[in-house]
Amino acid sequence: QVQLVESGGGLVQPGGSLRLSCVASGSIIRINTMGWYRQAPGQQRELVATITSGGATNYGDFVKGRFTISRDNDKNTVYLQMNSLKPEDTAVYYCNANIVLPGGHAPYWGQGTQVTVSS
Repeated sequence: QVQLVESGGGLVQPGGSLRLSCVASGSIIRINTMGWYRQAPGQQRELVATITSGGATNYGDFVKGRFTISRDNDKNTVYLQMNSLKPEDTAVYYCNANIVLPGGHAPYWGQGTQVTVSS
């Protein structure tokens, strides 16, 4: 069984900052790409940022220059530092990890953490 647990969400004023964390646990052989996605009510889930096991990053167009993704492979953890937050950043943020298990590999999702940016 694999579990991803996000934390760090909350209420913040426009221009403020938050740091999200996601910890993976289970019978993990290794974790390949990890990432963050977000979804507002009634809207499609969209890419925020991804990071490979080697540290290569990719960002969604709306967060470039404001958000930074990083990871700690020894801790099976991925982070998302969010600066200069805007009201349109309000969403549930989901952690994603492509995990190799003894029986194969598959993508896994966390339950999400709410980020609310007041106007």
